[in-house]
Amino acid sequence: MILKTKTLQNTVSPQAIAGQKQEQNVAFFLRRAFKDNPEILVINDFKFTFNDETAQIDHLIVYPYGFVLIESKSIKGHVNVNKQGEWTRSFNRQWSGIASPIKQVELQQTLLKELLAHHKSEILGKLLGIKQQGFNLRCWDHLCVISSDAIIDRNAMPKVISEQLVKSEFLVDKLKEIMNLTNKFMRFINVKDTRPDFNQAELDSIGHFILSQHIDSSNQASEVVAKTPEENQQPQVPTAVNNTTPITNNQPTSATKLSCKHCGESTNYIPMYGKFGYYINCNQCTKNTPMKQACPMCHSKNTKVQKRKETYTLNCQDCSHSQQIV
Repeated sequence: MILKTKTLQNTVSPQAIAGQKQEQNVAFFLRRAFKDNPEILVINDFKFTFNDETAQIDHLIVYPYGFVLIESKSIKGHVNVNKQGEWTRSFNRQWSGIASPIKQVELQQTLLKELLAHHKSEILGKLLGIKQQGFNLRCWDHLCVISSDAIIDRNAMPKVISEQLVKSEFLVDKLKEIMNLTNKFMRFINVKDTRPDFNQAELDSIGHFILSQHIDSSNQASEVVAKTPEENQQPQVPTAVNNTTPITNNQPTSATKLSCKHCGESTNYIPMYGKFGYYINCNQCTKNTPMKQACPMCHSKNTKVQKRKETYTLNCQDCSHSQQIV
């Protein structure tokens, strides 16, 4: 059953267009295979936040025994992964390293598990009315799906990564192998399969909760733009809780688009924090771009990025201009 379709973005760069097309291809195979199965829930393009962290899952499968997260990558040419798990790819006969999509989806999986565990009492009932059910003992798997015309060198690739890396047209076969989902009667009499399962009511509850947690990026952008001039010009006074630099009355704030400096993608990314401060990790090309940039008013490079909940603000230390960037 398809609970959520892919949200199309207005992309302009070739890399972003190719990435979106790959996600659509994967969504097509999932829809064709599982659209009529109420026990297999498909959520495409799921973005959520928990504990001040944000993640975007390209495709999420929920089935009676657990979850499968799928990362779509538009990777053409040759793909190599060494024994340390480091990825390289060829493009126009040039080799370059890329961030590991497997590591990326592992981080998404960890955050999703934390979110579900935090709300388990709202989603699942108690076993025999006594013990609260949870999600840790369920099956958790993740895959990376790449373009069909990629060439994968599996000979030198670690076996565990090779098992998690599939081409689009083989995805459904791989999912059926992972889920190993027989009919309800066979599951009932098969005493060898000790996996705890969700019943249909629990599956429906999980699907409803996940959809309620989705963040619509387009709606977020609209909310920022919809602020009145009076709201945008209102000065902010720093307190012990809010460290934001005051905004001068003659310099109204306006949302500015932060985009990937490598491929130009301006919507499909994840805000993150690292050794050198705040940055965005692009879901299209998997590369990073610092949030810190020159002040749009005075062009000073003496700026700082501050975070409050899910809002990231660029503050100029010279002219005191401040504006939201994410």
